[in-house]
Amino acid sequence: MKKILVVAVSSAMLAACVTDPYTGQSSLGNAAKGGGIGAVVGAGAGTLFGGNDLKNAGFGALAGAALGAAVGAYMDHQQQEMQQSLQGTGIEVQRTAENTLNLTMPSSITFGFDSANLTPQAQTALDSVANILNQYPDSKITITGHTDDKGADDYNQKLSERRAGSVSAYLGQRGVNYARLTQQGMGERMPKVPNTSEENRAQNRRVELAIIANNNAGAAQGAAPQQPGYPQQNYPQQQSYPQQQGYPQQQGYPQQQGYPQQPGYPQQQGYPQQQAYPQQPQIQYKYQQ
Repeated sequence: MKKILVVAVSSAMLAACVTDPYTGQSSLGNAAKGGGIGAVVGAGAGTLFGGNDLKNAGFGALAGAALGAAVGAYMDHQQQEMQQSLQGTGIEVQRTAENTLNLTMPSSITFGFDSANLTPQAQTALDSVANILNQYPDSKITITGHTDDKGADDYNQKLSERRAGSVSAYLGQRGVNYARLTQQGMGERMPKVPNTSEENRAQNRRVELAIIANNNAGAAQGAAPQQPGYPQQNYPQQQSYPQQQGYPQQQGYPQQQGYPQQPGYPQQQGYPQQQAYPQQPQIQYKYQQ
């Protein structure tokens, strides 16, 4: 089991050695660093399951190394594309130990004096940034505006917020998911260099983009970027089963013919009226006076 732990760390370090595309020199890339760190963290997590601690540590190291190397390679590829795409634009691309890619946009090429409106040069550069961000969706982007120490603190704070908002809105208009974007203004509170000269103040007037990889970045894609434009596979839908024809409705039972009405009994002819009896002649009596 000790061999598993050693092999996990060694494999992650060796597999992720990269060659600098600009100098041709081989060096330990961030994928290797991430793999090594992931192996150590995974080994520690593996012992929490009890049982054979050494065995669990070995398997945990393998899993952690794979995940850490995937995140590191994912950011390595993104860094190389950013450097190539932004070469000559004046935008600085830096990589931190936490697998965070920092882009620094100086105010001299991004905004006019005392303005939050992006220059055409900045828009062209941000078009390239947005295109790469859309190919690498497993990250969050924090956009921070900064100013120098000239002017009122409150005014500089609001100006830094407006400038960060301009960059965020432009990236959103170019297809970057707004849910990935966070913006903030720091005013003059975080100078890059001391505000002791005009050159230093120019460096402090800037907008920074911190591209922070998700914990599972590259795991589902094998640390490769998403290639835009591939059609999605449409799986054939199962044919619906034919509906059974409805049972024929039974014809209504024939109505029984009405019984023939019996002919009415003949009405009896009225009884013949009796003939009037003949009146007897009246007898007149004569009285003697």
